[in-house]
Amino acid sequence: MKQFETRFRHVDVFPMVKHFMDQLDLFSLFSKYVPATSDSLADHTESLCILTANIICDNKPLYKVKEWLSNYSDGIVDKPLEANLFNDDRLARALSALFHADRHSLMTEVSSNAIGVHKLLTDEIHNDSTSVTFIGDYQTPDADAVKLKHGHNKDFRPDCKQVVFGLNITADGHVPLSYKLFDGNTTDDVTHIPNWNGLRTLLQKEDFIYVADCKLCSQNNLTHIAQNGGYFITIVPKDRKEVKAFLKQLKTDDLQFKDAYQVESSRKKGKVNIFKTHEAGRTKNGFRIIWVHSSSKYEDDQVRRQKKIDKVIGALKELSPKLNAYHLKTKKEIKATVDHICKSVKEFVDVEILTERKQVKVKISPGRPSYKSVYKNKWEFKYSLKWELNQQALLDASKTDGLFPLITNTDLEACEVLKKYKSQPFLEKRMYTKKTVLEVAPVFLKKVKRIEAILFLYFVALMIVSLIERKIRMNMAKAKIEKLPILPQAMNTKKPTWNNIRYFFRNVHYSQIIRDGLCIQSMVKGLNDLHEQINRLLEVPDSVYKNLQPDWWQFKYT
Repeated sequence: MKQFETRFRHVDVFPMVKHFMDQLDLFSLFSKYVPATSDSLADHTESLCILTANIICDNKPLYKVKEWLSNYSDGIVDKPLEANLFNDDRLARALSALFHADRHSLMTEVSSNAIGVHKLLTDEIHNDSTSVTFIGDYQTPDADAVKLKHGHNKDFRPDCKQVVFGLNITADGHVPLSYKLFDGNTTDDVTHIPNWNGLRTLLQKEDFIYVADCKLCSQNNLTHIAQNGGYFITIVPKDRKEVKAFLKQLKTDDLQFKDAYQVESSRKKGKVNIFKTHEAGRTKNGFRIIWVHSSSKYEDDQVRRQKKIDKVIGALKELSPKLNAYHLKTKKEIKATVDHICKSVKEFVDVEILTERKQVKVKISPGRPSYKSVYKNKWEFKYSLKWELNQQALLDASKTDGLFPLITNTDLEACEVLKKYKSQPFLEKRMYTKKTVLEVAPVFLKKVKRIEAILFLYFVALMIVSLIERKIRMNMAKAKIEKLPILPQAMNTKKPTWNNIRYFFRNVHYSQIIRDGLCIQSMVKGLNDLHEQINRLLEVPDSVYKNLQPDWWQFKYT
């Protein structure tokens, strides 16, 4: 009697990810830089490709990658067969081999492939850094690896050790081009010169515009870039003398700001953010300072200040009934408490401590009161508070609301300098993607060299995710497609993210009908017209999904 069996394997976004990995020629590059020994059952190249795909598709710790892979290679079975080769020991050895490889050259070739295949523009590069936090002691550092140390933790975990992860992305699609790891206690200001030098080597040019946050604004950093033929745009910290001098001048002079551009607010629907600029001369090094006025920031600054004032006044009202008792009996004690409360808005709230004095008789003789008792007169003090707003200080402060200064050595119009700087938040979104969608932490690894190696794979994964998002959004704009219904409950999105695409492809699977141990029919199920439209927008060929073979999940030379 013939035996029939139906088998199901996961497909979801894995073929799409493989397609983008093949475009970057990752398999060949891993083979070139991380060769395996001849007696390996599974080589390093296949292991590293599988690890990268796992990070992008459904990030799992090393000990669960085999289980994840078995859903694609063996289907829903009790014991994985083909995936058994890729256990946590096999993957960990591949990471160790990657650590000892020439990762800088490997990164350069991957980035060059991305620039060439996807025609990325590299005339504007944005830089930022974040901390990757690790839970555990990590008391045995590797002399050759980055040092896990305590530092300024951007995940608000100062109790944990960390490394500093610096990332460079293009303005064109916000695609990561390079990254650099620093010891956990490294401050951001010292990372920019080695980072800029690395970018110059990667791009083989100096005249790109380097955009970064205020940590770039040091004399050493700016002078190094300018003297080597580079361009920069960054924000000037508030404590610089140029900023203080301009704000002081603004309180007395009526300076003219030019209209730059306006854009709809991304946070408040229906609101328009209007930007204006003012050229404030040059620094002693000849760098331009451009002051920007943002209508949205103007409102936010006023609301933020008013909230602080309201909070202080509320605290003063709570304090008033508590005077003249316990630790608030003397004027000195009261003044110290008031100064502490008003610290954040001391220039806007004038507080006066009122003193009421009256004379009282105090018995000084011993015993019970009687006609023989002796009394003396004594002054008794009672304190109260009176406060009012300093209207002149509020008026002066309102003149500086909504302002922030940019510094640059470019010859661009002020409005163009501002537009380029305003792309900086997209870099923060890439950091957000790395920490949430790709779940860079926690890292389930004990050896620091393997941690450093897997962070390289996270960089590659982030590059591929960014290329996918860039491709679909670019082609949606070309095809004049405003939105796609790929969110839960078929809701629309105007800017599809990798998380949206991954969710929408979750039910795509590979079905096989088996008769007497032989596959007599196979097909991909779960693909509808919208899935095919997304593949067209991503320029993924139909064959990637429709011509799958049983071993499609493997990475091979193409």
